[in-house]
Amino acid sequence: MSFQPPPGTDDIGAPQSHIWREVLREWETWADCYGYPLVMTPLFEATDLFERGVGDATEVVTKQMYTFTDKGGRSVTLRHEGTAGVVRAFLNAGVKGAWKGAYSGPMFRYERPQAGRRRQFWQVGVEYLDVEGPAADAEVVELGFRFLNAVEVAGLEVVLNSLGDEVCRPGYVATLRGYLDERRSQLCDESVSLIDSNPLRVLDCKVCAPVLGDAPAMKDHLCAACADHYAGVKASLDRLDVPYTEDGRLVRGLDYYTRTAFEYIATDLATAQNAVGGGGRYDGLAESIGGRRAPGVGFALGIDRIVLSSSRAPSPPVDVFVISETNPSDALVASSVLRSEGLRVDFDTEGRSVKAQFKVASRSAAPARVIVSDSSGPVGVRYGNDNIDLPIGEVAEWLMQRLR
Repeated sequence: MSFQPPPGTDDIGAPQSHIWREVLREWETWADCYGYPLVMTPLFEATDLFERGVGDATEVVTKQMYTFTDKGGRSVTLRHEGTAGVVRAFLNAGVKGAWKGAYSGPMFRYERPQAGRRRQFWQVGVEYLDVEGPAADAEVVELGFRFLNAVEVAGLEVVLNSLGDEVCRPGYVATLRGYLDERRSQLCDESVSLIDSNPLRVLDCKVCAPVLGDAPAMKDHLCAACADHYAGVKASLDRLDVPYTEDGRLVRGLDYYTRTAFEYIATDLATAQNAVGGGGRYDGLAESIGGRRAPGVGFALGIDRIVLSSSRAPSPPVDVFVISETNPSDALVASSVLRSEGLRVDFDTEGRSVKAQFKVASRSAAPARVIVSDSSGPVGVRYGNDNIDLPIGEVAEWLMQRLR
């Protein structure tokens, strides 16, 4: 029997998991700050939801979905992205008016495993529904930017584009298809196969990029409404001091995007894929899956790549290590008191010598030590060069002033 995880999946434990925990805590703080409550959807959905919502011609649907028939004869698919499921949940709840939701959890795609691209990966994201104004787009872009800065993603850049809508995109797609058809012999086989079905995806091909330097850009073919919307997004980002660059070849990988599209790039990430997340507007998604019109905008961020790209050093896993000169039960009681005050605390349960406990404390990297010498008396507290004896009930306040 093999005890290795399946290809493209990982066991994540300490010390790497310390960074994961900090990043996910930071995410919850920022999502809450911007007014996005948690929404939880199933890990699997009806296959039809993804085929209709994401697009049956996309690479995700044609090659990467984990699809199977359940015991009831229904075709179900492990979720490979969060937006379609969140929009379905929004429609199912019968909500009217502006609505926000944030999610966090594992996604699944059958891809060739490599650094930053796994078959099971963790995404966080937000969706802002039943809103159409460019200020909503700018708020979403800003939230992702602020969070990624907070977790110290190295070389962070925001890339922006507009993909137009049902009014102006068809004309652009026809122009692009003609351009690609003239260069068919210079394109890779994968791009050639997309010319008729999904020519926008050709713009995202790294192999064909040298051939497409003068490809027509969507922003030059926008209708007046889309041009005004795009200008509004950029103006808002400028006022928010969110830096961005424009890229006319940014198309994203899913069919439901309209108008605003964006990516967050970790330019210092030394992997084949350096996008740590992205998103955009999807005004027709709710209708495409059988619901009412509910325009929206959102993003998804890949925690796996964020952890790889973060320059942030993890903090110690605990604040205090309790050392007992009496017995483990006294250390347990002292630890419980400190934990109830919000400190992260560990201790040795095995009754080893004081010297051995100090060695364990050093390995824990806890910045503070609490030494219990008497079950009812004061305890010794060590923090840096400070040594003090205090009643156990006063230790947390004393340490909090120095730890935070």
